[in-house]
Amino acid sequence: MSTVATAPVDRLLYTPEEAAEALAIGRSTLYELMADGVLTYIKLGHSRRIKRTVLETYVAGLPSLPN
Repeated sequence: MSTVATAPVDRLLYTPEEAAEALAIGRSTLYELMADGVLTYIKLGHSRRIKRTVLETYVAGLPSLPN
């Protein structure tokens, strides 16, 4: 019997916890960024979701430090 490995799903929306993990930051830091308007989010019922493009834009805008 063989198993077939499947590629992970390329998500379009992330929960705050998933977004914090993707950015390698703490959950409370992510919620602070949301509260400050740095990371925008959408509400689906009582849930909040962050678009992948919002995370990508945030990371692209982070300043690089000199070596």
